[in-house]
Amino acid sequence: MNNLVVLAADHNGVELKRVIYDYLKSKNYNCIDLGPFDEKTSVDYVDYALQLGNIINSGDSKRGILICGTGVGMSIAVNRFSNVRGSLVHNLEIATLTREHNDSNVICLGSWITTQIQSLQIIDGWLMTSFGEGRHVKRIEKISEHKPNNIVFTNGCFDILHTGHIELLKFSKRLGDKLIVAINSDDSVRKLKGNDRPINSQDDRKALLESINFVDEVIIFDSESPKQIREQINPNIVVRGGEFTADEIRERDNIPNEIDIKIFPLVHNRSTSEVIRKIKNNG
Repeated sequence: MNNLVVLAADHNGVELKRVIYDYLKSKNYNCIDLGPFDEKTSVDYVDYALQLGNIINSGDSKRGILICGTGVGMSIAVNRFSNVRGSLVHNLEIATLTREHNDSNVICLGSWITTQIQSLQIIDGWLMTSFGEGRHVKRIEKISEHKPNNIVFTNGCFDILHTGHIELLKFSKRLGDKLIVAINSDDSVRKLKGNDRPINSQDDRKALLESINFVDEVIIFDSESPKQIREQINPNIVVRGGEFTADEIRERDNIPNEIDIKIFPLVHNRSTSEVIRKIKNNG
């Protein structure tokens, strides 16, 4: 499915769609052409935009390409779906930025605006650019639709609570209905952080987290890895804080593909180690 691209157009985009389809097939992409196939017969762009949008919205494909005369009508129509981020693109720079910053999953092209060569360059740049995650994640999730009854899981030591922790937990709760936080036991914290940690006991850390109204449940686990407790909970979404990408986390932690992974960026100058350092320096 990651290699699947769905294409559609109106009568003004039939020829450009054909060129893009053949080009993508030569690059070993799996392509579905929703039509139309006759540039001489006028059609309503809305019908094709909604058909493609429904496919992307349902998750049956991750990428879609729409073409009309300007791309404007297609972009307006396809963005009626909650999980579609359709971008009107007329140059290569915007094509890469809309992937990196906006995680766009549909690109809308104008056959009257860009040449065939320019359009292929735009498609290449768009498909080859990854979502930048980092600071962009919070913004994208604010406009994304989340399925009801989602269980969200995150884990950590949560030794000395600070702004970074609170922002991560707020972000996690927005993704679903129930937020479960797994915290390392005192023994496992010592194995991970050294004998001078944790500062606060597991019972105190659990009580503090449970007092936060957007945390639904707190579980203490004794191993260094949360894998076993995560498999018991079987969440819909796993949230991790840090500078790794979702793909890196999935591979490193062996998280199944059916579980969505969201990476919350580190809050600058907000960490337990930084808090401890300041306390020692002021002591």
